[in-house]
Amino acid sequence: MKNKYDRRRFLITTAASAAGMTVLGRGVALGRPKADKGKRVGIIGLDTSHAIAFTKAFNAAEPDPALKGFRVVAACPHGSSVIESSYSRIPKYTKQVKEMGVKVVDSISKLLKMCDVVLLETNDGTLHLEQSVEVMRAGKTLFIDKPVSAVLADAVAIYDLAKKYGVPLFSSSSLRYTESAQQAAHGAIGTIVGATTYGPAELEEHHADLYWYGIHAVELMYTVMGRGCVNVTRTSTPTTDVVVGVWQDERVGTMRGTRSGIYEFGGTAFGEKKNISLGGYSGYKPLLLEIAKFFETGISPVPAAETLELYGFMAAADVSKQDGGSPVSLKKVMDRAREEAVALKKKY
Repeated sequence: MKNKYDRRRFLITTAASAAGMTVLGRGVALGRPKADKGKRVGIIGLDTSHAIAFTKAFNAAEPDPALKGFRVVAACPHGSSVIESSYSRIPKYTKQVKEMGVKVVDSISKLLKMCDVVLLETNDGTLHLEQSVEVMRAGKTLFIDKPVSAVLADAVAIYDLAKKYGVPLFSSSSLRYTESAQQAAHGAIGTIVGATTYGPAELEEHHADLYWYGIHAVELMYTVMGRGCVNVTRTSTPTTDVVVGVWQDERVGTMRGTRSGIYEFGGTAFGEKKNISLGGYSGYKPLLLEIAKFFETGISPVPAAETLELYGFMAAADVSKQDGGSPVSLKKVMDRAREEAVALKKKY
């Protein structure tokens, strides 16, 4: 040892190693538990705050036991190259995940060698088809954060390819798991006879209008209404969208997307016994618990058919807007997307 300081540092390092701790610089930090085989999570895309929030939850010093021991071990930062609000975040978020013990790699192929399950967090849905296929070919269970894609045909292709490759796939907005929505969906107010929801609906030029942010209010509506919409009508102004869906049993669901005023989520579910207020955003934890169960079981809590229908609902809303607010058949929109998806799937 050169001096007393070197000897003291050697003793601290030795003691820390024996206690399962790591030395960072001149200080000692508690070591983070390693993920067991089968519990290793990889993240694709560090251009969204979701990647940071999810990593904090999974890699907490004392994570919630309901997260089933899953831990984020690796991340590929590649995200959007065209959406400034996304790509400008990558350097900051890359630094943050490194500080949480995550290995950052420069390709999805490298990531897939290090993990068992994948969170596709890239904020730009135009990349999701290409990125998800690489994961599917590797046979990794996959959660795709919103939006599933930027256009409906891509979403159809993604779900069809997941079936082809035998890969479990789940996608959802966190708004689906607000407590009041789950209560209504599970019969707390009797049979649902209708619903209205609202939330921010900023637009992004590379995505179908409601896919970018209106998805949250639409998913909240579908949580309580379920499948069965047959036609969609949209009224649109620069500050507001009002989208009305008529279900096959004559129920009506209404989604209001806002680009001015107060930034919040909510709504009302109308039941045969009583009505219930659909409370606002309640954080990521409820969704993360569902993701952890999905990773463990390989069973999506949301049927593929429901996810595709709600994306079809939003695509039909775009067609209605283009047609001056005329009612649009959701089936026709879905059929056209399936035809377009045939060509997309041939590439994979």
